[in-house]
Amino acid sequence: MKKQPTAQVLFAAVAAGAVFAGRAIIRSRRYMDPRGKVVLITGGSRGLGFVLARQLADRGARIAICARDESELQRAKSELQPHCPDLLNVVCDITAKAQVDGMVEGVIAHFKHLDILINNAGVISVGPSESMTVGDYQEAMATHFFGPLYTTLAALPHMRKRRAGRIVNISSIGGVVPAPHLLPYVASKFALTGFSQGLRTELLKDNIYVTSVFPGLMRTGSPRNAFFKGRHREEYAWFKIADSMPLLSMSAETAARKIIDAFTHGRADLTLTLQAKIAARLHALMPGAFEDIAAMFNTLLPAPGGLGIARLRGAESESQITRSGLTSLTDSAARKYNEAG
Repeated sequence: MKKQPTAQVLFAAVAAGAVFAGRAIIRSRRYMDPRGKVVLITGGSRGLGFVLARQLADRGARIAICARDESELQRAKSELQPHCPDLLNVVCDITAKAQVDGMVEGVIAHFKHLDILINNAGVISVGPSESMTVGDYQEAMATHFFGPLYTTLAALPHMRKRRAGRIVNISSIGGVVPAPHLLPYVASKFALTGFSQGLRTELLKDNIYVTSVFPGLMRTGSPRNAFFKGRHREEYAWFKIADSMPLLSMSAETAARKIIDAFTHGRADLTLTLQAKIAARLHALMPGAFEDIAAMFNTLLPAPGGLGIARLRGAESESQITRSGLTSLTDSAARKYNEAG
């Protein structure tokens, strides 16, 4: 004879259903359809920013992209305009507050408002700590912390006035867990993570949702434009090969779709790639053990030497192995996402 469900089981089932229904209602109320919305993407001329611009344009958003390199912006515009006829290009160094203020005012003057800000611009210097200078840390902080701070401060008055907005900060798994040979990057991304998460707690009252994004490796083609120090060819080799491995990295198209879904639904955070999720969980549960494992990995990386504190771009650090089939996916992404110019 079958036992009838107990009152406790029925209550638990009803409670679970209520929780899921409540979350679905909240998620639907938070949703912002990108169609017709004005989106400003920093670092939008290549890589992930370029892919985000194209996907958002295909969903009917009105796009402004900024970068420091005018020729790079023009190449991006020629490819993006079929998707977004009123695309706005802005030459801007996000580490200069006056330029950022002028850019945001220009975007609002052109489109009449600003709905979504995506802080995506980045810089990477790869090498052992012995090769890093104070200037490397200053550059990383200027790009990953002060740049997003300047754009956010410029955009917020307009979003608060309209009582609506989205701010998306592209941090990194390196802004959650430590990684050797990337110390300026890690330090600055940790700063961005703290700012982004704290900002969300203060802006929800204004109906402005901040989403923090923590990507792992993504196939955007960016290694050729990163900087490499010390034994630069060896540093570039491990970095580019890891970036090209399908089991370790995520395609830029998939990453962009997930990011758009996260911020349009007002999510607090998004971690991309299974490996990044596992690393974040392990570091949260046992930080000491995780850092010991990272220290063991560090012994496998190139020793100091070579260029020392000088640096070269990845495109200047190619070798036979980085031109092999092991890196074909990254090379393909570089051509596709305007990183190979």
